[in-house]
Amino acid sequence: MSDAEDAAARNQPAGYMPPAVWTWEPGNGGAFAAINRPISGATHDKELPIGKHPIQLYSLGTPNGIKVTIMLEELLAAGHSGAEYDAWLIKISEGDQFGSGFVAVNPNSKIPAMVDHSVDPVVHLFESGSMMFYLAEKFGAFLPSDLHKRAATMNWLMWQMGATPFLGGGFGHFYAYAPFKIQYAIDRYAMEVKRQLHVLDTHLAKNEYMIGDEYTIADMAIYPWYGAGIRVAYNAREFLGIDDYKNVARWTDQLGAREAVKRGARVNRVFGDPAKQLHERHDASDFDRMVEEAPAA
Repeated sequence: MSDAEDAAARNQPAGYMPPAVWTWEPGNGGAFAAINRPISGATHDKELPIGKHPIQLYSLGTPNGIKVTIMLEELLAAGHSGAEYDAWLIKISEGDQFGSGFVAVNPNSKIPAMVDHSVDPVVHLFESGSMMFYLAEKFGAFLPSDLHKRAATMNWLMWQMGATPFLGGGFGHFYAYAPFKIQYAIDRYAMEVKRQLHVLDTHLAKNEYMIGDEYTIADMAIYPWYGAGIRVAYNAREFLGIDDYKNVARWTDQLGAREAVKRGARVNRVFGDPAKQLHERHDASDFDRMVEEAPAA
């Protein structure tokens, strides 16, 4: 057996060797094959709805969506009435993110997408970190004016944006969603996620919030992934030893007790406890009404 044949026999699936040129076939992508493809752009014509408020959010209650709804609810709680918003549900499993209206706002076809109608012409926003920075600057809130604290806030916001793909697309995919278990991939990403958690735990041992004693957009961005989210994501709490990170746990409980965080975590949520879901949010009074049976996300 040649070296190449021996290597192929040990690959997964057995015998697999990468071709000279990769080609896409229906079914590539496993559980997400129906919504993944190697090109961008719209697949169908569908305009986005527009509600009555200045800010229109098109999203789903995943951690990246929750970051923004927490921010909006915190702004409203702080008295910024201009942050009133409509949150429309985007059903990614049904391809809503490939509608022409959504793609016009976010050519990357990922949730969330946001439009600010309070200015003329309107502002299109995509990438959750960009939205949080935009809102913080627009309302002068949750982003320190002090040079050093502002830089630190942006450091941690960018850290979250860069680190999370290792948690979701890396660890989460190979641990929970890949069609078969690959020890190398799971070990690689578990090690990185635990390193990230240690980074947070070490920092929060000396800081109440991510920026000392000041609550900022850095906390709001990191919390849905590395706070509340990682406790339940991928059924990996025991596997990753999440409860060993005591400072992260303290910070998670502290943020989770905030009323605005509780409200933001419900918006566009279509899974889990129905009492914690609010499929669409068009008025603050929506939080007081019972929710219907959750549609497929």
